[in-house]
Amino acid sequence: MTEVFITDDHPIVLDGLKNLIETSEDISPVGIFQNGKDTLSALKQKEPDVLLLDINLPDINGIELSKQIRDSYPELRIIILSVHNEKAVIRSVLQNGVNGYVLKNSIGDDILEAIRKVINGELYMCRQTRQIYESKDNSNGPDVIPKITRREKEILQLVTEGYTSAQIADKLFISPYTVETHRKNLMEKFEVNNMTAIIKYATEFKLL
Repeated sequence: MTEVFITDDHPIVLDGLKNLIETSEDISPVGIFQNGKDTLSALKQKEPDVLLLDINLPDINGIELSKQIRDSYPELRIIILSVHNEKAVIRSVLQNGVNGYVLKNSIGDDILEAIRKVINGELYMCRQTRQIYESKDNSNGPDVIPKITRREKEILQLVTEGYTSAQIADKLFISPYTVETHRKNLMEKFEVNNMTAIIKYATEFKLL
């Protein structure tokens, strides 16, 4: 019997996933959680075979959580359940070593198939996820979520709040030239040519 933990902050989704898995004779839901903290606490007591993990959690960035769990529990199979169909999100969690990625609008059979595939050591992506992952279309932004520094994050937050480069320089006690350099670096990392696009992606990726 394959034992599964489910982590999602929506009770209706949790109930639906639990009921779906209980229809299967070879898979059993043995833990239901609504946040990252409770999931980590439970994993210290019992390690299941598979973790179904939503990356939109109230207490922790699910992308960071997937990496933390993978590092601490290398044998645990992790399947991401997400509404995010951005290539950067998909690629970022796959780089963290997760075993599967299923969009929440997928049918129930996809989730059961994902569990069975990852148990057998395969990487599973639902059809739509695979199409996005393999697409050469870069119109949806960067291929992976950029890693930004603490200072870049501070500047990006102030830009979001409407501060000019001169005002940011005064606020952070740095030169306007330094602010402009950070802005340029951010545009290069996000592969865009304006701060509005960066703010859009940073908000979607929960970097702010």
